[in-house]
Amino acid sequence: MLAPTVDHQHGGALSMDISLHKVAQVVLFAHEIDRAEGELRAFIDGLNEDEQAELVALTWIGRGSFDASEWDEALLTARQEKVSPTEDYLLGIPHLADHLENGSEMMGFDLSDAEEDLL
Repeated sequence: MLAPTVDHQHGGALSMDISLHKVAQVVLFAHEIDRAEGELRAFIDGLNEDEQAELVALTWIGRGSFDASEWDEALLTARQEKVSPTEDYLLGIPHLADHLENGSEMMGFDLSDAEEDLL
């Protein structure tokens, strides 16, 4: 397994292709799933494959399926095991927003600024 790429300019956190603003947008939509399911599905569908895989990996880390140190393995597994549209898979996960927030925090990312920018 390869070691995670550390980005020392951003507090030592792992570098991802997906922006924190996009993760925060998914979190906000997921918190309002009753009213925003269509928007959430469309938003996830509009992400590229790398961004979708990273959302899945962050979710898995946030729910404890992988440890933060296993980012590369979680990402590879997300890519290899994709059998349905990512939006269908993620919307089927209870507490998606919480898992994404926890996963981001465990990976060293702070979503609070990005979430506030979107509100």
